[in-house]
Amino acid sequence: MPEQFDTGVTGLRASVDGAVATLELDRPERRNAVTGAIWRALPGVLDRLAAAPGVRVLLLTGANGTFSAGADISELTRIYAGPDPDAADAYHAENVAAEEALAAFPHPTIAVVHGHCVGGGCQLAVACDLRFVAEDALLGITPAKLGVVYPAVPTVRLARLVGPARAKYLLFSGELVDARRAELFGLADEVLPADRLDARAQEFAELLALRSPQTIGAAKAALAADDPAAALAPWERKSRHTPDVREGLAAFLERRQPNF
Repeated sequence: MPEQFDTGVTGLRASVDGAVATLELDRPERRNAVTGAIWRALPGVLDRLAAAPGVRVLLLTGANGTFSAGADISELTRIYAGPDPDAADAYHAENVAAEEALAAFPHPTIAVVHGHCVGGGCQLAVACDLRFVAEDALLGITPAKLGVVYPAVPTVRLARLVGPARAKYLLFSGELVDARRAELFGLADEVLPADRLDARAQEFAELLALRSPQTIGAAKAALAADDPAAALAPWERKSRHTPDVREGLAAFLERRQPNF
C-alpha cells in the first residue's frame, strides 16, 4: 500500500510506494488549478520526497481525470488588480521557484497527463523529464489570452524542449493542442488510451527505478547544464569508485537484474 506523505498544504497530495513517489494536484472542484500556497509549498515537498528512503522516481499527476487548468485565475485576478506591482513579481517568482525545484529533482520525473494541462499546469509538466499523455488530453500555455508576460525560465525551457518555432506557436496563439500534435511537437513522450495511461506510467517508473541512479543522475546533470562536460566531470570521477559499473557488468554476464 502506498504510504501517504503530508505535504502541509491543501490541494497537494503525495504518497510513496516503494521506489515510486506520486505527487498529485488535488483541487478537482477547480480542475486542479494551482494556488499560491501550492506554488510556495512545492520546493519543500519536493526536497522531502527526494530525501525519502528508497525513492527513485517521481510521478506528477492531477486528480479526477484532469492534470491542471493552470494557475488559479481568481488569485491571479486579485494580484493584478491590486495597487502593488511587486505582488505580481513575487507571485511569478514563486511559480518559477516551484518549476525549478521540479526540474532539479534528483531522480527521473514523469508528468502523467489526463484531461487539460494548461498554463501553469503545462509549465510544471514541461519541467518534468518526461510526459506521458492520454489520447484525449489537451495541452497549452495561455498567457497570450490574458496579457500575462510569461517568465523567462519557462519560456526558454519550453523552447529547449520543442524548439523555438513550436514554442512561438504555443505562446503566441495560446491554443490548446491535442495529444497527437503534442507528441509531434515533442511535448509528449508517450501517448496512450486514457484507461491505460496510469498503469503504463507506473510500469515505466518501476523500470526506471531498476536502472543505475548514477547513470541517470549524470545524464540529468549534463542535459540541464550550459557546460555539460563540467557537469559530468564529478559524476565520471565518482563512477570510478562506486560499485554501479562493477555491479552492472557482473549482472550482465550472470544474466540477472542488477542491484543498484
